[in-house]
Amino acid sequence: MHASIKTTILAAMALAATPAFAQDKVTFATNWLAQAEHGGYYQAVADGTYEKYGLDVTIMPGGPQSPGRPLLISGQVQFYMGGSGGAINAVKEGIPTITLASIFQKDPQILMAHPDEGFDTFESLADASKIIMGADGFAGYYVWMKAKWPAFVDEKYEPYQFNPASFLSDTKAVQQGYLTSEPYEIERQAGFAPVVYLIADQGEYNGYSTTIEAMKPWVEENPDVAKRFVEASIIGWYNYLYGDNTAANELIQSDNPEMTDEQIAFSIAKMKEYGIVVSGDAEDKGIGCMTDERWKSYYDAMAAIGLYDTGIDVTQAYTTEYVCQGLGTDLVK
Repeated sequence: MHASIKTTILAAMALAATPAFAQDKVTFATNWLAQAEHGGYYQAVADGTYEKYGLDVTIMPGGPQSPGRPLLISGQVQFYMGGSGGAINAVKEGIPTITLASIFQKDPQILMAHPDEGFDTFESLADASKIIMGADGFAGYYVWMKAKWPAFVDEKYEPYQFNPASFLSDTKAVQQGYLTSEPYEIERQAGFAPVVYLIADQGEYNGYSTTIEAMKPWVEENPDVAKRFVEASIIGWYNYLYGDNTAANELIQSDNPEMTDEQIAFSIAKMKEYGIVVSGDAEDKGIGCMTDERWKSYYDAMAAIGLYDTGIDVTQAYTTEYVCQGLGTDLVK
């Protein structure tokens, strides 16, 4: 770890240890059931980091058709786990949400294929017999894929039924997945490791993911609470990935009893291997870092192919005030 970053972390944690704040109650709504991909937040609850930062944090797990964003907009929760797409569309719709940090530098969305079937490059996935993906993927990253590689065609599309049966029955099939989930299930059920391509590593489709989002008027009234929540969450993620995460995992399993130790271990390993949390700007500027340049380049590229309307002021979707200050980054590879 660079000495300057380590000093920053220790100084922040020393400051947090000083009982200078009253306990502010806030709720953070996640976008799915409790899992390792939410581990840093649970860590900050379990090891007392939020408490040291003067925060009493409730984590509200999401799930299918989770109402997290409506709860944020209505003021029933203070923070929401969002992403670039929702933030940009909120600007278009005149909804004053604001992204404060991006814990994931890379969206864990993947495409996977059977091994030893000639799928040696991302572009070669166009040779699949079928490409199994959900409606959101078909209307989102697949539009970008078709624009960049015309060999991808709509005729290959098959709706994803959220089980691997169609993929497993056809060795030439390609299926969408989440880096930390579907590959694990394939290995567990079928006994082989699929070929995995992280979409975020393939070019311009690299929006921010697992962000901390809030309502702009609330942040303007509570800037110190927002700052403390972001910083404590970053430290929570540092400790979850590189420290003792036992208590955090127990909390995750309490909220989601179906989550196994093996699944959690797989997820953490993949997040590290692919640089989901620590890569790019986060390597030297800290966990959660976002930049104007990346927001602009992502929006411009996606607007050019029609995924977003043109003319949206993307700078209204986020602020970099609370991030990119070297907090919570471990550079020891």
